Amino acid sequence: MGSGFESNAQDGSARRARVLGPHAGDTLGALEAVRDRFMVDAEAAGGGFALVEHLMPPRTLAAPLHRHSREDEYSYVLEGRLGAVFDGVEVEAAAGDLVFKPRGEWHTFWNPGDAPTRILEIISPGGFEQAFREIHAHGDAMTPELMMEIAGRYGVETDFEATGAIIERHGLVF
Repeated sequence: MGSGFESNAQDGSARRARVLGPHAGDTLGALEAVRDRFMVDAEAAGGGFALVEHLMPPRTLAAPLHRHSREDEYSYVLEGRLGAVFDGVEVEAAAGDLVFKPRGEWHTFWNPGDAPTRILEIISPGGFEQAFREIHAHGDAMTPELMMEIAGRYGVETDFEATGAIIERHGLVF
């Protein structure tokens, strides 16, 4: 399950430059749900960051309301629109906008539109992208309890009760 990038040293300290094509990298998730394309993982980036493309169908919530204790996230909107909430404040971003989600701040995000949304998610430092892999590995067997367990191992708290209100208010699926 590589990132498309390889190390040329045993300890991973020297990384080789690569070009990752538009369809390269592992893409996980069902077509009717959020899919993740793993472009650069923490191991390939020396731990400093990870880069994941989130592909979101219309009116789909990407994650429950949550907050990170270890990493910041930056979402660059490639196409479509992105709705988000930060500590209770709702915003909307369009293609070309960058959304900053600092550690310690409650947030979630979704596709509020009728067309697909694509974002590049930069996670710094890297490592949390592995939680996405774990969640996708469970497929239809994923439950809120299991998602909370996985998130907790990565220092992330979730709030499914508050998430329900966001889903209802915006007519989203999750």
